[in-house]
Amino acid sequence: MKIIISPAKKMNVKDDSLEISGLPRYMEEAEGLKRYIRGLSYEDAKAVWKCNDKIAALNYERFLHMNLEERLTPAILSYEGIQYQYMAPDVFSQKQLDYVQKHLFILSGFYGALLPLEGIVPYRLEMQSKVDICMENDHFRDLYRFWGSRIYRRVTEEDHVIVNLASKEYSKAVEAYLEPEDVFINCIFGCMEQDKKGDYKVKVKGTEAKMARGEMVRFMAEREIEDPKEIRKFDRLGYAFSEERSDDRNYVFLLKNQKPETAEIE
Repeated sequence: MKIIISPAKKMNVKDDSLEISGLPRYMEEAEGLKRYIRGLSYEDAKAVWKCNDKIAALNYERFLHMNLEERLTPAILSYEGIQYQYMAPDVFSQKQLDYVQKHLFILSGFYGALLPLEGIVPYRLEMQSKVDICMENDHFRDLYRFWGSRIYRRVTEEDHVIVNLASKEYSKAVEAYLEPEDVFINCIFGCMEQDKKGDYKVKVKGTEAKMARGEMVRFMAEREIEDPKEIRKFDRLGYAFSEERSDDRNYVFLLKNQKPETAEIE
């Protein structure tokens, strides 16, 4: 069983913490993307990143001086978004670190697919970024085309059961290449809300979903879960598994004390 999660925009350097397990698999591709960003003007890079001047200046400077083999931080400690705050990998036990290193992949627009302890540097490049990359005889108008099936191939190299805790922007880099033998389980965290017609539907809210995804990784690592059915026991942050709204490929977790009516997922 493999678990996939999204990266976070906010990153930091913690090169004096855990020892890295090695370099990322797709270093050649990352070097190519680094050259692409370096070749952009500041304004063009800012347009790719879709951010304010402060963040753009920080990341433009990062790319200008970037060395992909120096001052490396384990990937799981490098990202600092909400999901990672709730996962709290900096207080993982050795057994929990071993578990995520065996089961978890962090998907990345810059590095492709990362094992948690592979060493990386701070960067900014979201999977859905609008790019126009020319490399030798190839031309890529988005990062999905640039990465092709490589991310999927790495994730499924040893196992074809995938627990999806990634956002749609990242999970589609795997989902687009699924084969009949693959088992792809979406974890959906939501609450019941009434629409204008008076019908109750499952509403997924971004911040709360990120919190739950991080907490789910911690839950799985603490219990060293090997069978994906065991994640149905997840009961943190007020969530409970909804058997009525779930199936073999979609596990729905709802906040407790919600309306029991049958609902659609938005």
